[in-house]
Amino acid sequence: MGIQERLQSPTPPFFSKLRNWGLILAAASAAILTTPVVLPAIVVKVAGYLAVAGTVASTVSQAVVDNQKH
Repeated sequence: MGIQERLQSPTPPFFSKLRNWGLILAAASAAILTTPVVLPAIVVKVAGYLAVAGTVASTVSQAVVDNQKH
């Protein structure tokens, strides 16, 4: 199974929810990182880590496929 076929295949429900939470996490951290207000360094650092974690969770969750034959 190629990567394109894998990404277009149906995703199991658990990983669908995990993908959505990862997207929400990445979007929230992007909003924090792009604020025009000066934030403490620890907040910016944590937001950067959350952006990476959300992006990785979303990408990996999208690549999971359900291969069970019914």
